[in-house]
Amino acid sequence: MNNLQYAQRKKVHFLLVEDDESHAEIIKRGLNRARVNNTLDWVQDGQMAMDFLKKRNGFESRSEPDLVILDLKLPKKNGHEVLSEIRADPSLETIPVVILSTSGAESDRTLSYKLRTNSYLVKPLDYDCFKKLIDDLSFYWGTWNAPPKDTKA
Repeated sequence: MNNLQYAQRKKVHFLLVEDDESHAEIIKRGLNRARVNNTLDWVQDGQMAMDFLKKRNGFESRSEPDLVILDLKLPKKNGHEVLSEIRADPSLETIPVVILSTSGAESDRTLSYKLRTNSYLVKPLDYDCFKKLIDDLSFYWGTWNAPPKDTKA
């Protein structure tokens, strides 16, 4: 089976970490509309994200995501704190993390890449552009990206 056939057959599990309900709804709709087979879990703050990823405090039965879509401006723990904790944990460090933020600040981008984000995307203000970004994000990570089969090795 070639990479494209493998990508088209796999189910992609997204973890969305977003406190803005309207942004979360756009993202959820975009991922549902996408041409890839995927599932989505949504948490609304940084502490819930870490509980989800570490399977504690009510998230014990959740499966590990294939990709974390992470906002920076979050309650309880901000996105940089979450990213830092993910990268510091050997059981989580290989999960791809895409920052999706309203912040286009150079300092936020620089820190995110220092903390080893896989991508940094700025949320467009225009609704149609935001939808297009989510469609492209979903298609790229759900179809074109070719991760190793076992990231725990």
